[in-house]
Amino acid sequence: MSAVCTSLSDALIPLAEPPQGPGWNHDDIADWLGDAPLMPAAVLVGVRDSGQQDVIFTRRHDELTQHAGQVAFPGGGMEAGDADMVDTALRETEEEIGLPRSAVTPLGFLDGFETISGFHVTPVVACIDADAPPLAPNADEVADVFEVPLAFFLDTDNLRRYTMTYRGRQRSMVEFQFSGYRIWGATAAMLFNLLKRMGLT
Repeated sequence: MSAVCTSLSDALIPLAEPPQGPGWNHDDIADWLGDAPLMPAAVLVGVRDSGQQDVIFTRRHDELTQHAGQVAFPGGGMEAGDADMVDTALRETEEEIGLPRSAVTPLGFLDGFETISGFHVTPVVACIDADAPPLAPNADEVADVFEVPLAFFLDTDNLRRYTMTYRGRQRSMVEFQFSGYRIWGATAAMLFNLLKRMGLT
């Protein structure tokens, strides 16, 4: 494992202790979510373990009912046959972009995150083998797969903070802009959580 992946692992919640309880942003959106139970979901924050260490993203298909066209980590809702959140992240990633779980080494978790669409998301951070087979995005869900150097996110000069109005209330947001891609919303918030756990913000 590269030194970068080892450094990431040191900043994460251990695999043996998956995050429990409300997401780290719960207080910010609790009044919008109400008392409805949140659906468990997981995403894979995958870092290709090569010379540059690239983070893998998808751009969701424009015709999807939720988050159409947005940049996201591969992942989705937990299904009955999934053993745990790591299993969910690996299954969804293989379904969405054709990355076999044999090429993925889970490192640990970021803090849980709640979405306005009603999910409690567990981000699974993992290293991806440098010689993993070519990615094969599922055209029904994924319009594009692209990679961004991890170093781009570790340089906090590339982090943009802004405020937006949602349902009549101001919300503090973060985003990244890379090569024509806007990385914002839940995906940017999870990256911000990674930076925070690494002591960079």
